[in-house]
Amino acid sequence: MRLKSDIFVSALIRRVFADGGFAAVEASGAPEAGAIFVRCRYRDGTESLFGPAPQSIFEDGEAAGDRLFELRLERAEHEKVQTLLAKERNFDSDLWIVEIEADDPLRYLGVRPA
Repeated sequence: MRLKSDIFVSALIRRVFADGGFAAVEASGAPEAGAIFVRCRYRDGTESLFGPAPQSIFEDGEAAGDRLFELRLERAEHEKVQTLLAKERNFDSDLWIVEIEADDPLRYLGVRPA
């Protein structure tokens, strides 16, 4: 069984803060099953954006409760990230946006290898 989105986001933020990073909810979505997007900001002013991985990438036998994220934009300019998030919000207004500033943001996300 998959965790509710609000519980997952709370746990993510606590983990980042516990490791000395910064995390905040930029937009709250549906508590039960809102899609979660994670914006990672870097010191050089660029950002990476991770979105929920499509369900079609789950292999047989893979735990359905594991949240996997896929890279949508890598070290892009702020405006590009904003544009993509605006498109996603138009498609799904119940999405979550979480911002992370940490030395190794990938450690907090179940990023599916390419």
